[in-house]
Amino acid sequence: MRRSGFFVKLAVVYWSGTGNTELMAKAMAEGAKAAGAEVELLTPDFFPASKLADFDSLLLGCPAMGNEVLEEAEFEPMFTALEKNLAGVPVGLFGSYGWGSGEWMEDWQNRCKEHGAKVFGDGVIVNNTPDDEALAGCRSFAEDFVRANS
Repeated sequence: MRRSGFFVKLAVVYWSGTGNTELMAKAMAEGAKAAGAEVELLTPDFFPASKLADFDSLLLGCPAMGNEVLEEAEFEPMFTALEKNLAGVPVGLFGSYGWGSGEWMEDWQNRCKEHGAKVFGDGVIVNNTPDDEALAGCRSFAEDFVRANS
């Protein structure tokens, strides 16, 4: 999916409470840029659903909160407004968690698929603070995502 020119235009939209998912988002942005994408790194308050039309694809990041759900004050409302417009949009998901089994990621992927998104892979989840290996995995995931959607 290319616009006029050579670059995939990609939004990396994330919410982070402790900084863990922010570290992942920055690594995702680095990987996407390395693969040739034009990247904007945004938080939910700067990504209304109407902005989706400005991008070819999305990498979305949110940690597991509470009982393995998306963050409810900022990310969930943004995603709820966005999800009805995801048909045909390539989407990759990522986030951190401190407990549980990663069920929030499976639920989130299913929501995306139910709305017709082209969900890439199994997403990336990291327990607590991402180490160098986890951040390298984020960069690699984003590179593969861009190549698969170019």
